[in-house]
Amino acid sequence: MQLPVPSVLPNPDSATPTAFYPAVAWIRDRLTCHLDALPITTEAPDCPPLTQLRRRFGLSDFEANVILLCAAMELDPHCLTLCGQIAGNPEQAYPTLALALQLFPNAAWDILAPQRPPLHWQLLKIDAQPTLTQARLRLDPRILCYLLGVPAFDMELTPWMHPLTAETLQLPPSHVAIATQIEQTWRAGRLAPVQLCSSDYKAQQAITKQLAQALGFEVYTVTAQTLPTQPQELYPLKQRWLREALLSRALLLINCHDLATSPAHQHAIAYFLQTLQAPVILCSSTQHHFGEQTVLTLDLPSLPHQEQQQLWTQYLGARAAELNGHLAPIVTQFNLGSHTIQAACASVQATPIEELPNQLWQYCRMQARPAIEHLAQRIDCTATWEDLILPPREKEILGAIADQVKQRSEVYQTWGFAGKSSRGLGVSALFAGPSGTGKTMAAEVLAREFQLDLYRIDLSAVSSKYIGETEKNLRQIFDAAESGGAVLLFDEADALFGKRTQVKDSHDRHANLEVSYLLQRMEAYQGLAILTTNLKDSLDQAFVRRLRFIVNFPYPNAEIRSQIWSRVFPAQAPINGLDFELLGQLDVAGGNIRAIALNAAFFAASAGESIQMKHLLKATQTEYAKIGRVLTSREIQDWV
Repeated sequence: MQLPVPSVLPNPDSATPTAFYPAVAWIRDRLTCHLDALPITTEAPDCPPLTQLRRRFGLSDFEANVILLCAAMELDPHCLTLCGQIAGNPEQAYPTLALALQLFPNAAWDILAPQRPPLHWQLLKIDAQPTLTQARLRLDPRILCYLLGVPAFDMELTPWMHPLTAETLQLPPSHVAIATQIEQTWRAGRLAPVQLCSSDYKAQQAITKQLAQALGFEVYTVTAQTLPTQPQELYPLKQRWLREALLSRALLLINCHDLATSPAHQHAIAYFLQTLQAPVILCSSTQHHFGEQTVLTLDLPSLPHQEQQQLWTQYLGARAAELNGHLAPIVTQFNLGSHTIQAACASVQATPIEELPNQLWQYCRMQARPAIEHLAQRIDCTATWEDLILPPREKEILGAIADQVKQRSEVYQTWGFAGKSSRGLGVSALFAGPSGTGKTMAAEVLAREFQLDLYRIDLSAVSSKYIGETEKNLRQIFDAAESGGAVLLFDEADALFGKRTQVKDSHDRHANLEVSYLLQRMEAYQGLAILTTNLKDSLDQAFVRRLRFIVNFPYPNAEIRSQIWSRVFPAQAPINGLDFELLGQLDVAGGNIRAIALNAAFFAASAGESIQMKHLLKATQTEYAKIGRVLTSREIQDWV
């Protein structure tokens, strides 16, 4: 049974209880005539709600009259009395099939067959009785509300489905186009389920709400993981929902954002969609396949830069001019939806002018955190350029990275380079060097420079032996980070970026595809994405060439180590008699130097003394034991 497009149907809620009373009076008269053995001469009055019910559920004349009989019992106590008198038993003051067979023409014994509409659609209920013809017939409360024109929702569905309460937002043009496309498809009679793919659930809700308003639907939501997974439990729920859709022009929005973690519920959705001729919107981050069910899948891309700029200007109102050129970097750096932009603008309406740019920037920065916090480790960025001890060439390259990130708005938008290509607009870099040489610190310095969050992702943990899992993990990370433009630090690139695999089987082919996918996302990423490796020579050069920057972090020589020692202690730390030139003879990387300095500080504090060479010697011995190295006498000569 196909649900007609609602706009061409009469509004069932236009009925009123008084409009239904003539039909009730007709039932009362028919019962009275039958009791008094009088001929029945009056025709049934016109009853638009009953006519609509007949058409929507394919009821015969007899079935419609039985439903009318049951409705009359709920509305007119005198009808109940007449039923008891006809049965000759006051305790049988209720409608039965036996009574209906006597009252109405064109009687059909199969009215109570499971495949007939009254029971198939649960319009009627039958009380348990030894004899079926004498069993009490009851009208489902939702059907009575429909006949009376009383707005209602099936109470049996409320444990799963709830009205969509999302705020109505003005959709940007690109999202209006998607809503219009779905509307035109459904109006053409192709009522296939639609899957909207985007990490922005609020945007999906807003599009669904606009679509529903255009078609005259009410929107209800259900979370995929709450649905039963067993067919014997799911089928009745599916039937009741379809009945509700036919009664009230209801559209169902299914939240499938966590569906990938539950194969059983993915199968349940596939079963739920089978033969379901009712409007359904599936909201997910990535495309799901639901068995043989035809689903129209639409990607919901991020808002174009121009639309975001327009939304910022619209919601800021007069305050947009007060930003004095600071809006463009915000629009370029952060990739936000309409609802987030509106909330950001509302949050700064009372902010002083001098604090406005920074307040907006920090608000946008915070919006991305909830989506990515469970996928990556956020690193507090305290390091500065002064803390970073590197050869001049490497520092120059880091400065170029910083310039490109900060000037993205000018070059890509104002100068128009973004229009030349949608790929390669991200800033990607490879930090290569031994452990402890400052790769993570350099990422901290850059993130602090940009006033952005830094997230560390261990690629060895993201990589999976199961085909497709690595790509899925990477997609989740990039999708979550996209809105906030955070700096992404992918550690242990060797786990994924080894020499190009010679394709021998499907696993080899997918390994190469996973590397290509990561590089593709890095190139298109709105922020800065960094790969780190301890073994640069082990990386395939074909992959490395796709990165915009390569920064080498050499193992520090004695001169560099002395500089690191001279800057590793905070200004307020009490130091006494430290010889940084001697300390530079210790053959360790910067990471080890920082660990030794910190341990020495604790040794000194425990002894109630300032930090001295003896404390550094003790801390060095501890560090060498930890890393499994032998401390030579030459390295610590003249320390104490």
